[in-house]
Amino acid sequence: MFTPSSLNIALLMMITSAVCWGSWANTYKGVKGYRFERFYWDYAVGIFLISVVLAFTMGSTTNDASSFLINVRAADNANIVNALIGGALFNLANLLLVAAIDMAGLAVAFPISIGIALVVGVVLSYALQPKGNAALLALGVACALIAVLFDGKAYGNLAGGGRSITRKSVIICVVSGILMGLWAPFMTHAMTRGHSLGPYSAAVFLTLGALLSCFIWNVYFMRNPLVGEPVSFGGFFRGPASGHLLGILGGFIWGIGTVFNLVAASFTGVAISYAIGQSAPMVAALWGIFAWKEFRNSSARSKAYLVLMFVFYGLAIFLVARSNQ
Repeated sequence: MFTPSSLNIALLMMITSAVCWGSWANTYKGVKGYRFERFYWDYAVGIFLISVVLAFTMGSTTNDASSFLINVRAADNANIVNALIGGALFNLANLLLVAAIDMAGLAVAFPISIGIALVVGVVLSYALQPKGNAALLALGVACALIAVLFDGKAYGNLAGGGRSITRKSVIICVVSGILMGLWAPFMTHAMTRGHSLGPYSAAVFLTLGALLSCFIWNVYFMRNPLVGEPVSFGGFFRGPASGHLLGILGGFIWGIGTVFNLVAASFTGVAISYAIGQSAPMVAALWGIFAWKEFRNSSARSKAYLVLMFVFYGLAIFLVARSNQ
């Protein structure tokens, strides 16, 4: 299987994962009048399909123990279960995050959820696999957290960006962040204990867990949405072709980022790879600035917050990369 042979290649893969994680949601923006719960079925299929394609290509370049199918046959069942659980947790966290953004706005939901996810994911992953310089990694995570807060402040200063913040919306943000941070340690366990899963095998079972859990989480939220009216499956089958295609494309983008993140983690450790991947909000902000013109009429203060966000994310990436030395 293909794995990075140097830190530079691993770093490039981690940055690519951040770009993908910060970009996939643009596909949903391209669909008009189509509920996210319906879009999400195509998205879940997309993340699973691309992980399988990459497993049979990049993950099967050799015929040794690391090759995808050989690795799956040799892996402990407990590690497969851990990867499936990681996928189910990610899926629930992602659905809650989208609902929280609808309820509280991006300025509140994203900093709370991603900030908590970053801390939980890195700390627990490092505890399971203490790889890298702990002090530099901690400083990098701190800088990333500061950057997330500046990202929230920038969006909060947009004209008309304020919303009524309820206790329910904040609780959903917190729960989403905790769950979003938990899938990484489950993957760390699956990739480091006993007869472990390789990165490509781990990605396949992670995304399979996400897809299968849609029949629990997404069905529930279709019937009991946190925002809006209940939706039926009939609307999914009558949905626009563009909605289905963009959903699968969004899944492909997120799936590529996840596979690259896990492959890079085989070189750097999950904590480091996850920390750099979670610079996705910086990428999302770039899309907001240049593609969606969200900051066209923003104040000078909002633009200053954006500059500070990019500075601290740059510091975070530098420190986390250095922690691998």
